[in-house]
Amino acid sequence: MAQNSSTPDGPTFNDFLRFSCSELNIQRIDPLVTPGVVPSPHLHQFVGGNALAATMDPSMNISDEATCTTCTFSEDFSNYWTAVLFFRHRNGSYHRVPLMANLGLEKQRGGMTVYYTAPYDKKTKVTAFKPGFRMLIGDPAYREPSPNRDEFKSIAFRCFTEPWGPAPANSEIGGVWDTRHFPTKPCPYGLRSNNFFPTCWDGVNVDSPDHKSHVAYPSKGTFETQWECPSTHPVKLPQILYEAIWNTSAFNDQSMWPTDGSQPFVFSMDDATGYGWHGDYLFGWKGDALQRAMDKTCGVDCPVLETQSVEKANECAKAPVVDEPIDGWLESLPGQPPVAF
Repeated sequence: MAQNSSTPDGPTFNDFLRFSCSELNIQRIDPLVTPGVVPSPHLHQFVGGNALAATMDPSMNISDEATCTTCTFSEDFSNYWTAVLFFRHRNGSYHRVPLMANLGLEKQRGGMTVYYTAPYDKKTKVTAFKPGFRMLIGDPAYREPSPNRDEFKSIAFRCFTEPWGPAPANSEIGGVWDTRHFPTKPCPYGLRSNNFFPTCWDGVNVDSPDHKSHVAYPSKGTFETQWECPSTHPVKLPQILYEAIWNTSAFNDQSMWPTDGSQPFVFSMDDATGYGWHGDYLFGWKGDALQRAMDKTCGVDCPVLETQSVEKANECAKAPVVDEPIDGWLESLPGQPPVAF
């Protein structure tokens, strides 16, 4: 818990719905940005419900179509996905960096940790997402900071130079222990990447052409400090956070690193800066389950929700529709042209 807090004054497990979502599959599709394009331009890692497909029309009720989920709250059939991290050897070859289980969630099989947070004051109400709701944070094309200051601040990386540290307990995500780009030093015990999604909605549209305009960040304050939403987006939403932790320990050998001392990690869209880190979300909770959880300001333990064991969640998977090598040493990133060295 100590390494997963979002405010410096030390929230507890009861301040957010926090749960593991194991790997569903890793493949080149993107039902939000490039629906129906098979294969999509770059590789993603997916978690959540097994209704995942290359095309997922907003009119489809995901919770009716899915038969299992990799998430431990078994009423959550949403789909969550991010880019994939690779290590680039000094000889020009690439190797996918595996995901590791988060602190306190050690049994999960890859995937990521997902958070839904109701306001910390335990009084302000939020409106759960509606069927068909979807959104995107970040942009895979960015190679410098996002022009949206709030979006830029919502993404952070943490380099573990010792197990889950050395950041002190309850250290702030995006604070002095983090960077907004890839760390420039080795991370022998793992690399954590975070995405905080917007918390204000226009109240009408479940999507928009850019998958961003129907949501917004607070116009005043922050989610942790009694935020206000802009008049264009007056409906307050739960705060969603993705937390992916990459097991970089197999790539500590400096003889594999670039001879110029630069960092060797790259995201699957051929981004060596980290600024292109992005996350996609398709809402798929069953019925009013998420609203009930937010109304009760649920934490890790949420008696109003149905749960399943991590072992049961780990059993849910879906075969990729794109069959291509993604593991072992590769000459190039999946879908990307080879780089000349």
